[in-house]
Amino acid sequence: MAINEWPWAERPREKLLARGPQALSNAELLAIFLRTGIRGKTAVDLARELLAEFKGLRGLFAAERNRLCTAGGWVRPNTRS
Repeated sequence: MAINEWPWAERPREKLLARGPQALSNAELLAIFLRTGIRGKTAVDLARELLAEFKGLRGLFAAERNRLCTAGGWVRPNTRS
């Protein structure tokens, strides 16, 4: 189910605006930055996968660019510097 089909109060952006960042999980906060999902996965699903793969936000932020860009196979690496 797409995020725009979720109840209004459960959508990450709306939850952030209504209740503040402390009300969101790391996955929901990351999903806001991702902005969109891919076919079959919401931005929250992708965020959860990234957090699991990199063992949390610290690992995600410390990841090298190419590793991050190819994580989960959903983004292709940018070959330009």
